[in-house]
Amino acid sequence: MPINVLMPALSPTMEKGNLAKWLKKEGDAVKSGDVLAEIETDKATMEVEAIDEGVLAKILVPEGTADVPVNDLIAIIAAEGEDVSAAAAGGAPKAASNGAAKPDAKPDAKPEPKADASAANQNTTPGGGHMGYERVNAAPEGAQPGGAPQASTGGRVFASPLARRIAKQEGVDLGAVQGSGPHGRIIARDVQAAKASGATQAPAAPQAAEAPKAATPAPKAAAAGGAPAGLTTDQVKGFYAKDAYEEVPLDGMRKTIAKRLTEAMQVAPHFYLTVDCELDALMKLRETLNGSAAKDKDGKPAFKLSVNDFVIKAMGLALTRVPAANAVWAEDRILRFKHAEVGVAVAIDGGLFTPVIRRADEKTLSTISNEMKDFAARARAKKLKPEEYQGGVTSVSNLGMFGIKHFTAVINPPQSSILAVGAGEKRVVVKDGAPAVVQVMTCTLSCDHRVLDGALGAELVSAFKGLIENPMGMLV
Repeated sequence: MPINVLMPALSPTMEKGNLAKWLKKEGDAVKSGDVLAEIETDKATMEVEAIDEGVLAKILVPEGTADVPVNDLIAIIAAEGEDVSAAAAGGAPKAASNGAAKPDAKPDAKPEPKADASAANQNTTPGGGHMGYERVNAAPEGAQPGGAPQASTGGRVFASPLARRIAKQEGVDLGAVQGSGPHGRIIARDVQAAKASGATQAPAAPQAAEAPKAATPAPKAAAAGGAPAGLTTDQVKGFYAKDAYEEVPLDGMRKTIAKRLTEAMQVAPHFYLTVDCELDALMKLRETLNGSAAKDKDGKPAFKLSVNDFVIKAMGLALTRVPAANAVWAEDRILRFKHAEVGVAVAIDGGLFTPVIRRADEKTLSTISNEMKDFAARARAKKLKPEEYQGGVTSVSNLGMFGIKHFTAVINPPQSSILAVGAGEKRVVVKDGAPAVVQVMTCTLSCDHRVLDGALGAELVSAFKGLIENPMGMLV
């Protein structure tokens, strides 16, 4: 029986991917563990491995194809002993007919779950099973035309504030949307999926048929007024002469950054706390520790600590000293963590990664330093695994190397805070009633007010400042 190769979900939030390159050709023998193709996600290029043996009978999606939906059929493998040409001829039409039957064939509604289940099973391992992820397909299931009408029964609809706002702007009837959030709650992604699938109204009374018409002008008015909908591409281009610019298509990373950080500013109520940290003691300790590092036969030291390594460690310890701040928002509850997970922004061409230092409170400065060097190198090569840059409670964004004295950063969901670190510079301060020159670094913590109140955020920043100014506390 032919084996279907599906577009895998390489992270829990992945909905589409680019098929960058096939590493096997039609007719090539395939063994379990062989790399079949390279898939580009919004953050990285990852390999897809085969879990079955046979012959690659047919490639259905050519390399270079962009935005291939998760679970789409991309190739067919003929099992051992199976006729390759028969497998190639029999697999593709079957997949096409299944896809064509979904919109209009109600009698096929019952067999569909079996097909979906088998697709999910087929995809578990080639789609990243070696990375420990299960098949996650929440967004495509956000609104199902077949099941939506039952939801519109006049009962209470549970939806997040953002989901309600988007539904109002787009004319989407929340009663016709199936929620994928906690306890079936409708979240923004569900409304967007419902709009994309066309399930924007419940087939109820005749008045309901006119409601979308009345609601339709609202998004246009909002867009024209500069509300959350924003300007359309044509409206923006209309402000400029055609020869004044060139158009740069958005890649997956830029789209994801734009979407997630826009949502972060709309959903997470930010507030900011700024402190000045004296660095003199830290710089002396850093020099001492780097000078004592063991060297290999080529004279290369085992580690070389940066100021950022101390910042990461201090943030990790501060979170454990203020455990109520070591938490994230989860719609209907707060998740409080046992250890500190600190993300670190790494700039790359066209975007950034935020690899996460796990258990930063427990790791030594040298371990953190070496981990960050490895993360930064693989981030710039786009070779990080999803589990290495997802999650985290807080992040550190350091622009001090560019001479930036002070800035505020946008929280990276689902995290609850982010620390913006400026440059260390000599400043004149008053000590014991007399002027003195010290090295000072300005840091600003952006806090999610749903998780951290002002006093709690101040307690966290104070703990961080204390560790930076008394760095010996990070060694014991």
